[in-house]
Amino acid sequence: MNKVEDLRSAIELIKSIPGEYVETDVEVDPKAELSGVYRYVGAGGTVMRPTKIGPAMVFNNIKGHPGARVITGILASRKRVAALLDTTPEKLGFFLRDAVQNPIDPIDFTGDKVPCQEVVHLATEEGFDIRKLVPAPTNTPEDAGPYITMGLAYGSDPETGISDVTIHRFCLQSENELSMWITPGARHLGVFYEKYEKLNKPMPISISIGLDPAVYLASGFEPPTTPLGYNELACAGAIRQKPVELCNCITIGEKAIANAEYVIEGELMPHERVPEDRSTGTGKAMPEFPGQTGPAPMVPIIKVKAVTHRMNPIMQTTIGPSEEHVHMAGLPTEASIINMVETAMPGRLMNVYAHPSGGGKYMAIIQFKKSMPSDEGRQRQAALLAFSAFSELKHVILVDEDVDPFDSNDVLWALNTRYQGDIDTVMIPGVRCHPLDHTQETAYNPMIRDNGISCKTIFDCTMPFSQKKHFERSQFLEVDPKHWLPDMF
Repeated sequence: MNKVEDLRSAIELIKSIPGEYVETDVEVDPKAELSGVYRYVGAGGTVMRPTKIGPAMVFNNIKGHPGARVITGILASRKRVAALLDTTPEKLGFFLRDAVQNPIDPIDFTGDKVPCQEVVHLATEEGFDIRKLVPAPTNTPEDAGPYITMGLAYGSDPETGISDVTIHRFCLQSENELSMWITPGARHLGVFYEKYEKLNKPMPISISIGLDPAVYLASGFEPPTTPLGYNELACAGAIRQKPVELCNCITIGEKAIANAEYVIEGELMPHERVPEDRSTGTGKAMPEFPGQTGPAPMVPIIKVKAVTHRMNPIMQTTIGPSEEHVHMAGLPTEASIINMVETAMPGRLMNVYAHPSGGGKYMAIIQFKKSMPSDEGRQRQAALLAFSAFSELKHVILVDEDVDPFDSNDVLWALNTRYQGDIDTVMIPGVRCHPLDHTQETAYNPMIRDNGISCKTIFDCTMPFSQKKHFERSQFLEVDPKHWLPDMF
């Protein structure tokens, strides 16, 4: 079993795997250039072509930030994620399903010196400027500003005291201000913040950057799999079979991840909003998972109180539409669908793949096995359960057990040979989905009642059970190809 417990041990592990890690000492500008480079190296996902799935990359020479290092793409390969979690790529959804069902709660740090507080910068110090302390890149030349894209926000309910974590995009707005985008109605921290606003009080919040990949993956779970009151750090503990350690912040009454590379401490201000593009006026924020640059709305502001970090910290970042986002969002999606379908009809679901073309959110391929006549129709029930398991899911493609859900060519083969549009398409209009999909806007479809409402669609590419023999694939002789090509297999 691997020994990953923080970002640094994760890097050491992938260094040991051929082809999974590269680094450069050539100077790179964090403004657009860094992401421009990684686009060609390994971004993948919904990033504009040409791009590809490739190794994680460390930049050791960041323009304007002497001594800083930045890593990107550590989760941008399903094979790499599986290695980091000590499982196989095909079983990642099942692995995370088991973890979320068996949580291990976080604990307080038990060591002498908190790693993330080896160096402390207080906002009250002369010359304090978060833009100089944190080497946050911009994805494109038109971004609203430098963004923290791998920042895990930690906050607590002012009434109950329960805590939770979610990943948000944070734009560096000034020397001591960050803006925070909160997806409306979709994040537990948003619920906490609404309560603080009703109390007219600032919400203490910590932002931990540079973490064990297990923490980032666990934080991608959403209701109903992890309802309000479930702290996703407990799922991360289950992944590692070891509780995540938390530390007390220095300037606010909140906690942070003790072994983070950076921690930003601040207060989310009540009733205070700024344009996300306040510094640029471009009207655009940053590239998001569907592949387009999102608009810059009015967003809450965080007043930064302190920045703490480890010695020689490593900044972790991601490209918004990259394969890395696919896995942070998509793997919890797979686990959530598996959990709900298996509970309702055990033994029939073979696998689930949150396809990269949907950014890990919009599309799922469900591999389903019909073993008896009464299983006919249950595949569509599984698709309905998938929509319930993950509200932002837009399309479900159903395939049989002989179709590889991870092979897009095989899925499209099933679409072409086991699907007829008029009888195998199930449309569910008028359902809330995700606000970043431009087809879910009233300008695109005047028939919908509000932006973010979608027609969810099932593409049933499964064989009718009564006609399975008619649809069987050609069966080839099973051989061991190593006998003929031992160096290839």
